[in-house]
Amino acid sequence: MEGDIAEMGKFIGVGLTAIGMGGAAMGVGNIAGNYLSGALRNPSAAPGQQAMLFVGIAFAEALGIFSFLVALLLMFAV
Repeated sequence: MEGDIAEMGKFIGVGLTAIGMGGAAMGVGNIAGNYLSGALRNPSAAPGQQAMLFVGIAFAEALGIFSFLVALLLMFAV
């Protein structure tokens, strides 16, 4: 019985880390959407901002990857 409760807690923790992956997906969508909105308003400035777009996407996606890593650690290492 005690092992079942620990197992349940582990899977609840893994499920909660999925929120971090969903947040990263929303962050990437927000970054790309705002870039596209700005690029459509001022097309001549878009190439200068493209590097910052990729940096922002990389940071947002890194948070999702860290969340995924925590989920894997909770599932298999604990």
